[in-house]
Amino acid sequence: MTTPNDIAAAISQYRAAGYGVLRGAFNADEIAETAAAFDRHWARGMALGASFRHGNLLYRLGEDARLGKVLRMVQWPSYEDALLARVRNDPRLFALLEPLLGGDIKQIINQMHWKRPGSAGEFAFHQDVRFRRPREAYRNLAQSYVQTGIAIDRHDAENGAMKIYPASHRFGEVDLAIAGSVMDGAMADDSLRRAGLDPARIVDLALDPGDVAFWNAYTIHGSGANVSTRDRRFYLNGFVRAADCDRGEWAFRAGRPCPLGAPVLVHYEALHERPEPHFIEG
Repeated sequence: MTTPNDIAAAISQYRAAGYGVLRGAFNADEIAETAAAFDRHWARGMALGASFRHGNLLYRLGEDARLGKVLRMVQWPSYEDALLARVRNDPRLFALLEPLLGGDIKQIINQMHWKRPGSAGEFAFHQDVRFRRPREAYRNLAQSYVQTGIAIDRHDAENGAMKIYPASHRFGEVDLAIAGSVMDGAMADDSLRRAGLDPARIVDLALDPGDVAFWNAYTIHGSGANVSTRDRRFYLNGFVRAADCDRGEWAFRAGRPCPLGAPVLVHYEALHERPEPHFIEG
């Protein structure tokens, strides 16, 4: 059971270092239910055999150098999964968000991420501000955006935990010279050195199941391969102050959780032109 002091300490860490961790926010039974949801979506995604979209819901498959075809992530599973929908605007997340964003909050990220045992997949060092497009739809990102991640498994260096550059949220937007996609990009120290940053400052984000990590849009982070025999599953939910964003699903209005209805514009630009279910390339 987390306390107000735990929340205050996590927020203090976030403000100083660009990331924070609320330990033990979700209990073992809740995490077991969420893990079962991950298993359901993995099975469905792999059965599809190719990347598939239905409105904002997206199953993104890819090729892993060691494992072959894998499900890399699912975007917006909460449209079809009542349990994940309930978790996405749980009061415990609001307790972290409200001191930073206020009571009126939209959501622009709702994602399930996998790193299966032995997966070679990495995420190159990056800042989430890179993905906030179109930029004119987002304002004051340094203060208006918070990314959260709920650990479903133990996260450590062996199974590809996030690596963070502390206090990098104070640097503004940094050119990390990323060629191609962040997903499956090499987490290379040279990209930090070219930007005048010291790789020795990087820290591992070690998490236990049920911990909630949260970080700033400008915090530099990445993650390595899973060289363990254990899963590394992460449930990501990204939030923005409603007054500073023209897109996104409502998560909280005046502090009250908002259910999902018909999909609204978030990232998928062709939502209204092609809302029907379809397979996609890439």
